[in-house]
Amino acid sequence: MDAPLWTETNAPTLAELPQEGIREYLTRASEEPINLALYGPKGAGKTAAVRALAREAHDSENDLVEINVADFFSMTKKELSEDPRFSPFITPKRRRGTSKAGLINHVLKESASYPPVSGDYKTILLDNAEAIREDFQQALRRVMEQHHEAAQFVITTRQPSALIAPIVSRCFPVPVRAPTTDETVGILERIAEREGIEYDAEGIEYVASYADGDLRKAVLGAQTVAEADEEITMEAAYEALGEVGIDDRVEDMLVNAEKGEFIDARKLLDELLIDEGYDGGEVLADVLSVSRSRYGGDELVDIHRRAGEIDMDLTEGTSDRIQLGQLLAELGAERSTV
Repeated sequence: MDAPLWTETNAPTLAELPQEGIREYLTRASEEPINLALYGPKGAGKTAAVRALAREAHDSENDLVEINVADFFSMTKKELSEDPRFSPFITPKRRRGTSKAGLINHVLKESASYPPVSGDYKTILLDNAEAIREDFQQALRRVMEQHHEAAQFVITTRQPSALIAPIVSRCFPVPVRAPTTDETVGILERIAEREGIEYDAEGIEYVASYADGDLRKAVLGAQTVAEADEEITMEAAYEALGEVGIDDRVEDMLVNAEKGEFIDARKLLDELLIDEGYDGGEVLADVLSVSRSRYGGDELVDIHRRAGEIDMDLTEGTSDRIQLGQLLAELGAERSTV
């Protein structure tokens, strides 16, 4: 459970992106920087593509400034001030004397204005940009105008219609389609070979079909299978990923927890533990598997950390229901502050 995620350790280069059009667009953008707006479905590889662009374009990883919009714009003033990415820009006086909107605008300006570590410009990724309120989009437009010479802005979104016209007009649009099953198979084969995992064609194809065009889900699904059986075969993949009914109920349980509907979440937990006889470790493994397709970045890392702590408690004989119920409560409490 504490193993590094394959989505991080096997991050693609530009040449390894499965969609030919994206490879061409981003290769040109790495040579002649231009503001971009990548749009497409969840899991199509938009964020991974931008990170590949930044690695190609910059000598220092610090010249990629990555902001998950959904998290960033929901932060409190205290959280912004304590986040190590933004705290250097925020003095105690500014925090006290500035509204949250003003503080966010200040962080955007400072992120764009400080000089790159190497080269002539840096890349600023605004991920999940459909979550930006219109007033903050107007502020972003002004920042893009003021700092266009030293910063390349890349926006990713599932909903390009949520972006205001002045933002759209300043970005070259790049559609990102979901990868085909064959393209996903190629990616999974390459990763399995790098990881030294035995596989067969049927197992890899099962995982690719299971993911249904979601690259993150495919890669993490393959990792789940490999961790369970040390190989990716049809039998192993079906055993690890084929319990769709259980996964559906675990996902419903997480959704209820996120909404603060703890009675419903615990009812589903009791059905799995008591009515159907799963042990806490089995339910925890399903929670982690479903989480890999629901969350990303720091949020997923935090869930992995919590799962590791709970797994240790479960081996020491503490109550399955209490430990897993606490995980649901913490997830709901965290979401309620967002």
